Amino acid sequence: MSVETELRDLASEIAREAGELARRRRAEGVHLAATKSSIADIVTEADREVEELIQDRLRAARPGDGFFGEESEPTAGETGVTWVVDPIDGTVNYAYGTPMYAVSIAAVRGGADPDRWQALAGAVYAPAADELFTAAREHGAWLGDQRLAVNGSTPAGALLGTGFGYDPATHDGDLATVRRVMPMARDLRRSGSAALDLSYVAAGRLDGYFERGLKPWDHAAGALLVSEAGGRVSRLGTAAPRPMLVAGGTEVHDRICEIIGDET
Repeated sequence: MSVETELRDLASEIAREAGELARRRRAEGVHLAATKSSIADIVTEADREVEELIQDRLRAARPGDGFFGEESEPTAGETGVTWVVDPIDGTVNYAYGTPMYAVSIAAVRGGADPDRWQALAGAVYAPAADELFTAAREHGAWLGDQRLAVNGSTPAGALLGTGFGYDPATHDGDLATVRRVMPMARDLRRSGSAALDLSYVAAGRLDGYFERGLKPWDHAAGALLVSEAGGRVSRLGTAAPRPMLVAGGTEVHDRICEIIGDET
């Protein structure tokens, strides 16, 4: 077994346990812990509890690794491997009882900068659907025991996913981007979970995905899923405050980049 597959299996095991904790806490009732960038950008007590569980399990299994989670301060490691974690991606969905949320865990080499790291392994677990998406570098992307592949050509138009930031000041720009992309689209989906949107691109449930302003933990595992499923992932405008992430099969990815590239 390679290092990458060992990391994938560890991420998968922990993601399942963390997802089950999140599901139980959702059933018991959600308690808000704080807001972040705006009143709409919330943190639940479950976010923090789930991240603590993930960090504890990783520390026990690989004490020399670094950790970069949404709800805690980053820590440097000694092994060159850093775990990039979103304990509950789709927190607003989670708070409202909408089942589109997921635990996202990725192992990367090269620190916490997505423009410099090399993704090694990842797992995205959707507790409500009991679906586990996994990937290991050069070992493919999987949903359970089914190998995943992105969609190819889209003669009827591309089914696309996107998302919007929490800051109302950014909404006009995000909607303008959607208007520019819609001529190539069959339809548009907005799930509220970047990790699941990227997993769905890898699984062929979406043809492509684009969103501005994602954090590293939002896409660390999902981007590897897309790449290992034969797709392409790009971050445009990385010098800007809100880079654009684009993912999809080659044709769809390249067309989205062509349409919105001059915005970055």
